[in-house]
Amino acid sequence: MNTKDLLPIDGPSINEVNKYIDKYKNDLIVIKYGGNVFIDRNIFNNFIKDISVLNKLGLSIVVIHGGGPRIKRELDKSNIQSKFIQGLRVTDEKIINVVEDVLIDFNKDIVNSLKEKNTEAVSIHTKENNVIEVVQESEELGFVGKPNKINNDIINNILEKNLVPIISPLGLKDNQTYNINGDTAAGAIAKSLKARRLILMTNIEGVLDKNKKLIEEVSSSEILQMIKDETITGGMIPKINTCLDAVNNGVTGVVIVDGRKPHSILFEIFSDKGAGTLIRK
Repeated sequence: MNTKDLLPIDGPSINEVNKYIDKYKNDLIVIKYGGNVFIDRNIFNNFIKDISVLNKLGLSIVVIHGGGPRIKRELDKSNIQSKFIQGLRVTDEKIINVVEDVLIDFNKDIVNSLKEKNTEAVSIHTKENNVIEVVQESEELGFVGKPNKINNDIINNILEKNLVPIISPLGLKDNQTYNINGDTAAGAIAKSLKARRLILMTNIEGVLDKNKKLIEEVSSSEILQMIKDETITGGMIPKINTCLDAVNNGVTGVVIVDGRKPHSILFEIFSDKGAGTLIRK
């Protein structure tokens, strides 16, 4: 099948794609798919299509997914109240079981949806091919973990077969499951695999300046200044810290893209203009 037939009509042009395919041929791209907006099935299907296109074009892609909104929905159904400390869910035994079930279920959903597009993907979570070892984040958060070791071999073996690893933000410590912040998990995997790109798909446009204009490219030092002068605040800070940690530890560039826009990953990878904000060292 030629490249032109694979590309969506409303995606980047064939000339741009051809130019960038060679650039990324031998590199690894880690994509984090998460955020509240992704409950929308149209956005989900668009994402699945784009991942399938990247795989068929021969790029090595690793996907880490979140699941916050789905987890909230399940906990509400069971009438379980959640408490948050600095944006992280306090996770007791009852909650971790719900979290694990929801994330594994979503993982299978992604794998099966890719299969329908003739793209083979492999589930990675605490019950199958676990790749993340964790340490406990803190006593008061309960079963919330921080990655401390990634099993690169499992991921690389999957990539060598031109399959797509789909990773849940879950890890093990002494055979106990821990929940991990999705961005943190994605950052740890991108660093461990020395990925060329880490793409964080979100429900925001990217990093905005004081006038709420999108910044297309920014360096670590400029970003730190923006946190200092409070251009970047609140929930955006942990996300930015993940980006900075990645670019300072071997990832060439991290991009925050708006997953609500059709084919934003394809435009990011295959067009001169990109999509969202690129953060470099």
